[in-house]
Amino acid sequence: MKIRYALPALAAAALLTLTGCVTNEEGPKHESTDTSKISVDEKAAALVPADIKDTGKLVLGTDGSYPPNEYKNSSGEIVGWGVDLANAVSARLGLEPVWEEASFDTIIPSIQGGKMNMGSSSFTDNAERQKTVDFVNFYEAGVLWAAPIGSDIDPNNACGLKVAVQSGTFEHTDELPAKSAECEAAGKPKIDIMPFEGQAEATNAVVLGQAEAFSADSPVTLDAIAAQSDKIAAAGETFDVAPYGYALPKDTDLTKAVQLALQSLMDDGTYLEILTKAGVEDGAIEKATINAGS
Repeated sequence: MKIRYALPALAAAALLTLTGCVTNEEGPKHESTDTSKISVDEKAAALVPADIKDTGKLVLGTDGSYPPNEYKNSSGEIVGWGVDLANAVSARLGLEPVWEEASFDTIIPSIQGGKMNMGSSSFTDNAERQKTVDFVNFYEAGVLWAAPIGSDIDPNNACGLKVAVQSGTFEHTDELPAKSAECEAAGKPKIDIMPFEGQAEATNAVVLGQAEAFSADSPVTLDAIAAQSDKIAAAGETFDVAPYGYALPKDTDLTKAVQLALQSLMDDGTYLEILTKAGVEDGAIEKATINAGS
């Protein structure tokens, strides 16, 4: 995640704890896509459950600290290409998007509990998450590490390293624990996994020398490198490519409605236009799938 302002050294040290509460309120400059003229897809809108349709709103949960996908700008507004795309999906469904910011690991429980209709927060679709929610897939991203320039960090040989991550992400719950377990099985030191509340703190931990590397989704890592090109660089290549998905309640017509709405945006070019404007079109897909992750 890119850092757009420098924290004084003492303040930064105080803020960069494992339970840090800093959020990135000034991300990269983003020109939002105007979705006001996007027409309703009647077939998709017809599948929206009555209780949601009656409100005229789609309540969307996001972490809001993962630029360039979803983040807060200098005015405190939640923006990003992921926000633009979800707004376009809402428009196709004839619903007004209502964004609710929440910590990443509380979004899926909020969907299960009926407090949110859909999660749009760069969720990696995988089998474990499919046990509790369904996913409509809209993008493909991989995992990419970053480390200080000049270091020789190898993600495949990271035993004993301090590695920062955003709490609750795939990198925190799946990738790094698996790598660490392999280290221990081989009689080597485990990875010191350092979870932070937001990606901004994880990136800062590397910049300030508290961690030796961070692991994040490829669009986020590339964005951070572009912003901190004099301090950090990619460590290794992108790996574990997997789909992003909108998280939705299990076994409801809302999932099918979102799939149809997204596919119509793909078919008329709106989808690719949004991704291209943000410079993330390399991860574009042609078909809106359901639960394609494994």
